[in-house]
Amino acid sequence: MFLDTLLTRNPGLVDAAATLHGDGEIPPDTYVMDLDAIEANAALLAAEAERLGIGLWFVVKQLGRNPELIRAVARHIPRSAAIDLAEARTLHAAGALPGNVGHLVQVPRRALPEVMSWRPEAVTVFDLANARAVSDTARELGFVQDVLIRVEGADGAVYPGQEGGVPLDGLDAFAEAAKALDGIRIAGLTAFPCVLCDPATGMPAATPTFGLVLKARELLASRGHRDLRISAPSATSMASLPLLAELGATHGEPGHALTGTTPLHALDPSQPEKPAYVYVSEVAHTLADGRPAIFGGGFYARSRIHSALLPRTGTRLGVQAAPAENIDYYRLLDAPADGADVRVGDTALLAFRTQIFVTRSTVAVVSGLSSGTPRLNGLYDAQGRAL
Repeated sequence: MFLDTLLTRNPGLVDAAATLHGDGEIPPDTYVMDLDAIEANAALLAAEAERLGIGLWFVVKQLGRNPELIRAVARHIPRSAAIDLAEARTLHAAGALPGNVGHLVQVPRRALPEVMSWRPEAVTVFDLANARAVSDTARELGFVQDVLIRVEGADGAVYPGQEGGVPLDGLDAFAEAAKALDGIRIAGLTAFPCVLCDPATGMPAATPTFGLVLKARELLASRGHRDLRISAPSATSMASLPLLAELGATHGEPGHALTGTTPLHALDPSQPEKPAYVYVSEVAHTLADGRPAIFGGGFYARSRIHSALLPRTGTRLGVQAAPAENIDYYRLLDAPADGADVRVGDTALLAFRTQIFVTRSTVAVVSGLSSGTPRLNGLYDAQGRAL
């Protein structure tokens, strides 16, 4: 999906990854992350958001919750959006300030005292029971916690496994009941996804769910709620920040923009954010019909992979589709042309959209590429633990 963009915009990362694998410093099934590019992308996003008057909470699930990368991003975007409890703890341990917790995954009730003691800017709640739990915890801790109400997504727009939220026609009753919860203050709204990239053009556009959030803001405003925040993920990037500002969002949650891997980046190499990772595998064996099999472990069901580069010879081979319900022990490539030199152990480089935290991959952090002096900083697992 991103291989052509990567080769155009960040060939040094391609060369470094091939060298690291060829020298045996990284195994197959490794994402090689360009720390310099990720930090530069964070700086770009922070400057544009400041110009537009938008706050940012950064997301790191797709980066493997890596502490080195968290610290690099936090130098420019200090506050984070923790997707779940494990991510919240990793972000806190790495020194990032908590922005929004509880979205996309609610904070488990028994973990609320721990997480709220870090004083997040906002806790997202999906229903009144969770709002009550946050209020009770805040009173025990001695403060009032700002909460964002998760608005239920538009019909047909909610991803399986992400169901939940307050329906628009139930918001008035929710807000009325929340008046009795003196440990919380309704500070705003959020939903997912509020922005998506057009499959044909890659351009970001508001979803019907975003429209529901805007209607929800009007309803809360009519009840006297003021200075409401609207956090409007996903696809937060240099291209979408003006759209967020125009529609009245107060916060974005950049994730894939930090690595230059939104769908727009696949179609338009001129986007400001630089592609910042490459996936490294190697040829494991060859089938009788000539198709090479490369080691798996890091393939994501929504990757939309097109091709792999075998840098020893410069060969490009198509990547064959694989059903998501099967474990990705290997991934098959198209059979090369007759006479092509493809060997067991050959490095294979791929660039595609991923979510490293759901893989079993190794993450290699490389610095110094921006100055032409690449250095392998360290190896980590997909949850950010040093190996």
